[in-house]
Amino acid sequence: MEDKILRKLFLGFIQIHTLHHAKEHPIFGLWMLEELKEHGYDMSAGTLYPILHSMEADGLLVKQEQKVEGKIRKYYTTTAKGESVLKEARSKAYELFKEIKE
Repeated sequence: MEDKILRKLFLGFIQIHTLHHAKEHPIFGLWMLEELKEHGYDMSAGTLYPILHSMEADGLLVKQEQKVEGKIRKYYTTTAKGESVLKEARSKAYELFKEIKE
């Protein structure tokens, strides 16, 4: 039960983290998985890719395909809408963290 609740809560953090990095530079799934692992999020590609696809469908990310070592790699960057959402999320997160920090 707790795992399910934490997963729902962390989904928002993961999306904010993704928007942040996709604004800095184009990201791809494997890179993002490694980045999230560095911050304690242990997830599989089968979990991350639906999140990326959903964010793309919501207009937060745009995808560009490039051939890398003979394979197609999908790079994601933040859209103007994604940047706007990120800006608001940062503001709300900052206020929340100021309130709940010990």
